Amino acid sequence: MKPDCVFLLIEDNLIDQLITTKLLKKALGVVKISVVNNGKEGIEWLRNYKNGLNESLIILLDIKMPEMDGFEFLERFDEISEDVKQNIEIFMLSSTMDRNDIKRAKDNTYVKNLFSKPLPAKEFKDMIQVEHC
Repeated sequence: MKPDCVFLLIEDNLIDQLITTKLLKKALGVVKISVVNNGKEGIEWLRNYKNGLNESLIILLDIKMPEMDGFEFLERFDEISEDVKQNIEIFMLSSTMDRNDIKRAKDNTYVKNLFSKPLPAKEFKDMIQVEHC
């Protein structure tokens, strides 16, 4: 993993935060990981960080969260400037079994892929290795 790639985990569950962070560090060698607890915090993080965002950003986004869920985050993400969005890839990471949620995630133009928890590290690594990181 190149050092010029930053990860943002948007996840409300502390156990899932811990597991995903450890998988990213151990299996992928990720160094830069920020964690926020919901979509609202994710949007705030992007607004605060976008001025210093020279690296590629990979967002791992949960669907079900309090305050602002993953789909609400995607609606707000649409309002962010295109020059910021061009270096961002979003992957949804969820334990949902709801067919409507799965369809919405797969149909969203910003979502590159939907993974079930826990993060399938090898499949994820193979997917992003070809891209920015």
